[in-house]
Amino acid sequence: MNETKQKFRLTSLERAWVLYDVGNSAFVLLAATLIPIFFNALAEAGGLSSVEYLAYWGYAASVVTVITAILSPILGTIADTKGFKKPIFMLCVWVGIVGCIAMGKMSAWLPFLAIFIIAKVGFSGSLVFYDSMLADVTTPERMDEVSSKGYAWGYIGSCVPFVVCLALVLGAGSIGISQMRALNIALLITAFWWLGTTLPLLKQYKQLHYVDVREHAIRQSFARIGHTLRHLHEDKQVFWFLLSFFCYIDGVYTIIDMATAYGTALGLDTTGLLLALLLTQIVAFPAALIFGRLSVKYSSSTLIPVCIAAYAGIAVFAFFLTRQWQFWVLAVVVGLFQGGIQALSRSHFAKITPPEKSGEYFGLFDICGKGASFLGTMIVSVGSQLTGSANVGVGSLIVLFVIGFVLFRVSNKR
Repeated sequence: MNETKQKFRLTSLERAWVLYDVGNSAFVLLAATLIPIFFNALAEAGGLSSVEYLAYWGYAASVVTVITAILSPILGTIADTKGFKKPIFMLCVWVGIVGCIAMGKMSAWLPFLAIFIIAKVGFSGSLVFYDSMLADVTTPERMDEVSSKGYAWGYIGSCVPFVVCLALVLGAGSIGISQMRALNIALLITAFWWLGTTLPLLKQYKQLHYVDVREHAIRQSFARIGHTLRHLHEDKQVFWFLLSFFCYIDGVYTIIDMATAYGTALGLDTTGLLLALLLTQIVAFPAALIFGRLSVKYSSSTLIPVCIAAYAGIAVFAFFLTRQWQFWVLAVVVGLFQGGIQALSRSHFAKITPPEKSGEYFGLFDICGKGASFLGTMIVSVGSQLTGSANVGVGSLIVLFVIGFVLFRVSNKR
């Protein structure tokens, strides 16, 4: 028993890696809760309807994915060169943090949305390198557990600044400030929390797996990614997994990114939405740890399909959602499987790819929806506008989960 506990005790470097998840998850939580409310207030002032507000929010998420899809594999490939990964990671983190602060200075919906896109691109870019660092900070047999702890502590740790920000926004009137001013301060708190939790990783991280520096390193990086893309289909397991991941994780991140916007479009109580999503984070903490422990007994190839099937059920439930209590049920069920599907997908991919090309491969991994989604948000946005119903848009996400489930089964037979 003691040997088992000792086996899964995090090292100092693993703890520093996990701590970055605690920091960036605070931005994720804010982007899923208070930032859409901030945008909604600006959108209403600018004359947008609730359906237009939901659609534009979805389009913004899609733009982030397109930009990230172009930049991530390029930056990831360059970062695989010796000594490049940490500096590019730091650049992306700074873009995200400065963007987070700048959003609070905007007074119109369109500039606010533009700054949000920039901040989210910085955030998404940082995750390419953060995820690829997993091969440097731990060993293959510990990846599932360490990855799960990253998501678990990210969920619960992000609640610390969020509770402060939520109390500030809800109690703005009692302390003599406007709610918009409170939202501005919330963005500042989140930005500094993100920065503070990043410093230990920057201090301790060393790139162990890399491609040696050559003459014309950037040109060589483009050549490497071209070679990988041309030959990706030859690695059947990686190829089919990426196709599967593209589908199911798009659906997962669409639900995360648009939960508050969805509830707001349905006319549900804002305070209730925020508290429900806080509950999601709390439930996700033990759930992610449980999936990490289950991965010791069951392989990720067994557990991931279970999570995909659960999300298919969530999409069906969302189609019929009309009441506040139903949103609370949705929040709990999402929390049960959110951490598991994210953590296991990350560690599963890290184990089936070459460690010296981790940045390059995780650049491709990030295209498939890490931190942002494209196909899912387009389905919700277009479906909502065409039918005039947010339920139809969100419920249509079941298609992504069904396709993802089938393709994942195919990848495990390769």
